[in-house]
Amino acid sequence: MAVTPTLRMKAAGELHTGRRSPFPPTTMASSTTGGGVSEPQTGKKTKSLADESELLSVPEGWKEAAFTKDDNPRGLLEESSFATLFPKYREAYLKECWPLVEKALGESNIKASLDLIEGSITVCTTKKTFDPYAIVRARDLIKLLARSVPFEQAVRILQDDMACDIIKIGTLVRNRERFVKRRQRLIGPKGSTLKALELLTNCYVMVQGNTVSALGPFNGLKEVRKVVMDTMKNVHPIYNIKTLMIKRELSKDPDLRLQSWERFLPKFRHKNLTKRREPKKKRVKKEYTPFPPAQPESTVDKELATGEFFLRESVKKRKKMEEIKVKQAEALTQRQEERNKAFIPPKEKPLMKKTTKAPTEATLDIEAIKDKVRKAKTKKLGAPPVNPAPPTSTTTGKKKKSKTKG
Repeated sequence: MAVTPTLRMKAAGELHTGRRSPFPPTTMASSTTGGGVSEPQTGKKTKSLADESELLSVPEGWKEAAFTKDDNPRGLLEESSFATLFPKYREAYLKECWPLVEKALGESNIKASLDLIEGSITVCTTKKTFDPYAIVRARDLIKLLARSVPFEQAVRILQDDMACDIIKIGTLVRNRERFVKRRQRLIGPKGSTLKALELLTNCYVMVQGNTVSALGPFNGLKEVRKVVMDTMKNVHPIYNIKTLMIKRELSKDPDLRLQSWERFLPKFRHKNLTKRREPKKKRVKKEYTPFPPAQPESTVDKELATGEFFLRESVKKRKKMEEIKVKQAEALTQRQEERNKAFIPPKEKPLMKKTTKAPTEATLDIEAIKDKVRKAKTKKLGAPPVNPAPPTSTTTGKKKKSKTKG
């Protein structure tokens, strides 16, 4: 069988890293036919869109084989180490769970040390370490432990299909009160928003101080980071959660796998846009001119224009004294007017006489008054009606009975 360039590159990559290729055997098929003769290339695309999707997708139930000592029997050439600091309040918890941490890292032949005086955790490789990526996972483990993630969740980072992301949110919002409100909005009432985000992304999310620690698969971490960043930018997390729920339902349908989901996803717009405050005094920008403004006239220029420059000093002093005296006289008259205002009596308002208008004799309608009097008589209590109705038989019989009884 002829060795193709793709197989050669993959084999070189395996030898360089000492790890197996993460691709399934179906994706490593060469483009040669039996006998080592390659197919003739045609100008048209022979592969359809469905065939390409099958090659790019991982078959169901396939899982990458675990990295064992047989893959790297000689071990590592150099020793690698990582260290991180932890806060004082995590000291008691780390002391309690440290035997479990050493046991979990001991399976990968990673040495861990806890320094309570300095407040740091250090992990380093040993001569027995065969997995070159184990030290990176150990580094992520001690980072998560320092970020208040419980050991039961942090130890999952040692699995092959797990990753972690520590999102720094402290510098995204300047105002402290606004930052606290948006961080609480991410958590939600009684942690309901955070729990919904965990269920949709299959990630563990921990909000602590100025950071958000996430632990889970790569696709979920990408969504968690997007939701956290949007929340800090004043986008409510419920919008992103709704989009994730719709994507989750659409992924179950195999017919929609190769189609665009844009028509199904909601498009949210900002309804309440705050108007920019306009200043009271609007500055009108002048037209731009490449020439600088004219130089202001000096006192010498003004004196030359008026002719004062050529006068004698004595004449100049006399002129200045006259101007000062004129100003003093004006100020004196103004002050005198203000003083005399207190002695000027105020103007009295003229007395207003009440004029009574003579009652106008209205024309009386006598016939209308008579009609009103007649109607009032009929409406009075105890007054007999104008046309009395004849008494009924029942009423006359009751009257007779009452007379007989009496």
